[in-house]
Amino acid sequence: MASDARFLYAVRSRFTNREVRAEFIAWLAGGHLADVVKAGALDAELVEFEPDPSQPDAPGDVESRYHFASREDYEAYASGPAVALRAEGMAKFPPDRGIVMTRIFARSLVRVP
Repeated sequence: MASDARFLYAVRSRFTNREVRAEFIAWLAGGHLADVVKAGALDAELVEFEPDPSQPDAPGDVESRYHFASREDYEAYASGPAVALRAEGMAKFPPDRGIVMTRIFARSLVRVP
């Protein structure tokens, strides 16, 4: 095991509409994830959650995850390049399109390859 003090920034997105969810995933995979990496993240990952079995018709959540070398690196991203990237996302996917986004902040303690 190796100590890994990287900073994790994630955005969990919940949807009411499958078409909007598909459009959102295409936007993330089609460039937004790479844009965040170009702007300072070490890597990016898009995770698709399985729908709740009690609500099989509900669209599953997705989560975009980004690692930064430190909280300071994340803060530099958040106060700089993220401003335009977030504005683009909000213009394409405002809350009235049925998306609820939750930001998550954490620190990676240990990773096992």
